[in-house]
Amino acid sequence: MKVIEGGVCAAKGFSANGVHCGIRKNHTKKDLSLIFSSVPGSAAAVYTTNLVKGAPLTVTKKHLANGVAQAVICNSGNANTCNANGIEIAEEMSALAAKALGISPEDMIVASTGVIGQPLSIDPIAAGLPELAAGLSPEGGRAAAEGIMTTDTIRKEVAVEFTLGGKTCRLGGIAKGSGMIHPNMATMLVFLTTDAAITPAMLQKALSGDIANTFNMLSIDGDTSTNDMVTILANGLAGNPVVDTEGEDFTAFMQALNSVTVSLCRKIAGDGEGATKLLECKVTGAANLATAKTVAKSVICSSLLKAAMFGADANWGRVLCAIGYSGAAVDVNKVDVAFRSAAGTVEVCKNGAGLPFSEEIAKKVLLEEEIEILVELNSGDAASTAWGCDLTYDYVKINGDYRT
Repeated sequence: MKVIEGGVCAAKGFSANGVHCGIRKNHTKKDLSLIFSSVPGSAAAVYTTNLVKGAPLTVTKKHLANGVAQAVICNSGNANTCNANGIEIAEEMSALAAKALGISPEDMIVASTGVIGQPLSIDPIAAGLPELAAGLSPEGGRAAAEGIMTTDTIRKEVAVEFTLGGKTCRLGGIAKGSGMIHPNMATMLVFLTTDAAITPAMLQKALSGDIANTFNMLSIDGDTSTNDMVTILANGLAGNPVVDTEGEDFTAFMQALNSVTVSLCRKIAGDGEGATKLLECKVTGAANLATAKTVAKSVICSSLLKAAMFGADANWGRVLCAIGYSGAAVDVNKVDVAFRSAAGTVEVCKNGAGLPFSEEIAKKVLLEEEIEILVELNSGDAASTAWGCDLTYDYVKINGDYRT
């Protein structure tokens, strides 16, 4: 398996585009994206667990009931959530896009992201679709990635190449996510594509199994979004034997999927609203996986720890504190903690008690842009990783006037 260029268009048969249609006031920002497969394919999705859900999720879930889709339409700048006519708008988005592509509206995935509770007019979408569809291109993944961005500061795209049944397959994707991101899927928008041949049931099994250890282990600010989801389209154009059961090929597919989703998790975490640092909490030595995951998420979600990381302060007591209130059955007298980055490693806690360390060296370690928080529980063999970012002044600035 190797990393390749192309993002959401890396796989055979996929094209994409992104344009500014007028939903966002800033004319330099793209706000409408389209992803298209030349043939229908297997489709799967996971959705936010927030009880308040955007209308597009309801429509997409209905469209994917048969496990088949061919295209994705997504707007940014307006979430189409908590609107009286939200379902109608989402259905109309699907119908307009389907007509432009010459496919069935039932084969459309529809998504929206942006401000909640603001009416969404179909007019700019209808006006922008001809240009959007006409500009579809195998090189259009970058434009599509830009069209789904809100407060994101960077495009998030990745792709890999791997082998199934002797055939070369590709899997790639794009994501948006910078704020309102917290575990319990799916707290961002992620669109994945592959030319691998796999049944809808196995595709759903792969996606649902993967997100438990990737996107569900990601938190920026503790707020679970109303709108967001992860979808995947598999059009089968690679020509591999159809993956219809667990086995060697399914395992290889899962590995490729995981490499893409982990990469997107890291990109989202590193681009958290106002963030200056990517935080990665690695928990090892847990009695079981549930304990490892609970501890990792508790540490990565600690506002006090996130603030300490912003200030490059090796305040390891906040790690222990987060472990203590996590609810996990942990023997705190066995816990070891260390901080690691490109500048080195500093051990700060052994068996639940502090170790003498150089504050100067610790500062250098924590001034790096990527920081690992290493937690060893010394109680078993289970491990888990969670991703997040530091908490900065800019996070408050961004969200203080997000709507206005």
